[in-house]
Amino acid sequence: MTSEQPLLEVDDLHVRYSTTDEDVYAVNGVSFSIDTGINYGLAGESGSGKSTAAEAVLGLLPENGAIDRGEIRFKGENLLELSEAERRDVLWEEIAYIPQSAMDSLDPVMTTGDQIRQAIEKHRNISEANARERVRELFDMVGLDPDRTEEYPHEFSGGMRQRVTIAMALALEPDLIIADEPTTGLDAIVQDKILDTMLDIQTQIDSSLLLITHEIGVIAETCAELSLLYGGKVMEQGSVDNVLINPTNPYTMGLKNSFPEIEGADNPVSIPGSPPNLSRAPSACAFTDRCPFSTEDCEQSHPDLTKLPNRTHRSACHHVEQAAQMRRDATKPETWGVAVDTESETESGDVILEADDLRTWYEQSQSLVSKVRGEDPTYVRAVDGVSLSVHRSEILGIAGESGCGKSTLGETMALLTAPTGGELTFDGKSYEHYRNGNMKEFRRKLQIIFQDPFDSLNPRQPVRKLVGEPLTIHDYRTDERTTAITETLETVGLPTTTSFLDQYPHELSGGQRQRVAIARALVLDPDFLICDEPASMLDVSLKVNLLNLLRQLSNAEDIGIVYISHDLASLAEVSDRLAIMYLGRIVEQGAVDSVIRQPKHPYTNSLLSAAPEKDPSVERQRVLLEGQPPTPVELPNGCVFAPRCPKATTECHSEEPAAAAAGDENHLAACYFPEGESNPNPTGVENSSTDTESVSD
Repeated sequence: MTSEQPLLEVDDLHVRYSTTDEDVYAVNGVSFSIDTGINYGLAGESGSGKSTAAEAVLGLLPENGAIDRGEIRFKGENLLELSEAERRDVLWEEIAYIPQSAMDSLDPVMTTGDQIRQAIEKHRNISEANARERVRELFDMVGLDPDRTEEYPHEFSGGMRQRVTIAMALALEPDLIIADEPTTGLDAIVQDKILDTMLDIQTQIDSSLLLITHEIGVIAETCAELSLLYGGKVMEQGSVDNVLINPTNPYTMGLKNSFPEIEGADNPVSIPGSPPNLSRAPSACAFTDRCPFSTEDCEQSHPDLTKLPNRTHRSACHHVEQAAQMRRDATKPETWGVAVDTESETESGDVILEADDLRTWYEQSQSLVSKVRGEDPTYVRAVDGVSLSVHRSEILGIAGESGCGKSTLGETMALLTAPTGGELTFDGKSYEHYRNGNMKEFRRKLQIIFQDPFDSLNPRQPVRKLVGEPLTIHDYRTDERTTAITETLETVGLPTTTSFLDQYPHELSGGQRQRVAIARALVLDPDFLICDEPASMLDVSLKVNLLNLLRQLSNAEDIGIVYISHDLASLAEVSDRLAIMYLGRIVEQGAVDSVIRQPKHPYTNSLLSAAPEKDPSVERQRVLLEGQPPTPVELPNGCVFAPRCPKATTECHSEEPAAAAAGDENHLAACYFPEGESNPNPTGVENSSTDTESVSD
């Protein structure tokens, strides 16, 4: 039951940032309200103003940020008129904040328990003993072991650290929780657990939620109402059901149709172009430059939010009366100027990379006493017996939770890490051939694209040098260097103007930086690409563009690609085959359709069930795995998934199953009782789980 007065009201908010070059008008008249007991979503691409609006509510704008006009009322009181001391009393007590990066927001030199206790004692007249007991209660509430309150942030996994920040936000049972991208960068299983925990606790303490995210599926499953922001403007707002099922704004339509689906359309939409330059407040419709339905009216003014027949549904579009027709047209890629490949898929070629029982172990340091006693060292078994192959013109997707070893596998295949054992062949030659004086040949033929281009690109080099440097190193196409750079930039959809070639990484958007990183890898005409989470930091429209680009490269350039990700929807969209990895081992692999539609391993089924559903009318059945993956130092006996598997038997706990054909001879699963087959001998063995942090990825 909602109260007559909204809990939070944001009215005509304008926020501007002052910079040395020019002002940035980040928020341009945003209005929304949240009733008591309501979960509200703010969505949109990077730069849309959603995080800035939240920071304005919290009073956390940086020094160069200023609120030009507007009101922010909490329980009827204008927060902008409060003194600093009065605002501090409201924050934590009544409005709590869950930031995006838990590692950045937690003090590395304080125990996690002390950080939460400090917040409690600051706002409550409570004894230290009672505060410590409250911290233990909070740890238990968010699914953490209360006995770990004296441990430091680095001793927890990423998902656990995020739970600590949630516990801190809930410490004083606030009326409103503001969560800014609380699950970005987390794998689907951890994300699902955290969202489930947040919703459960919200119910317990009867709080409201303002969730900021670019993930439409997360909002569809957690929120009742939302606003879609673009260019600092509200483009559409209302109930989640109305906005996502029957959108009336072209931006909402494009954003919704951009999201890859595990069992989605053959031709996903990608919104062309980039978000607007906000050096001035938009005078035309903020979306007009990227909108396929734009007319002269759209170029004259930004439309007001129009109230639709549904009581709470509003849309900022000059052509809202044509929404039904626009919805039909917006599902077609050609509407957005996206070329559709009508040719049949290219058949895979010869095997270009093959791994057989590949292992990568890291020796752990020993104490002096252990060395004196002659004890054998222990190892982190990051990759522990992986066998797979990749063909030319094929994309192999590798999926799994954080800590499963998939990134280490990618680095091992790229010979950035030396294999501990097993066989690895590339282009018909053993890895030992390349390590024995032929690494330059290997590096030209095989390239790797890392997750964060800001870390992998030299910040002191312009685009021209970043893309051209590999040509110099490998003495490749040096007589046509400019042509090679230009052709490669065109291949990845980047401009070739002098002004762009002279730009540095910090002057580029996230999507442009990632495409420069891809161009740097492609300029050598490699035979093989390893892509390690290349789209995890990109907005959805940029992500779809990248997936389409990789698909085109695989088909047209006859190269093999390994795409590593925890995002199964993206993998299902881009891959030909899928390999599911758990604790250093491949537990299932096969053709995408076969693995997605008929998963055989319980772990694969858990990964698929954890993917959020963007249609709010569809109720997803969650399969929440208990605990964390065991440490790869002390692996359990038998099947490595047995401690968390709902189907595990005594046999599973005693002997590891071999990968075997599951229905299709090319569909393999390492499981005694594949999905769809009954368990003939249930034993009631209790699954044990541990909160031990995963140490490899």
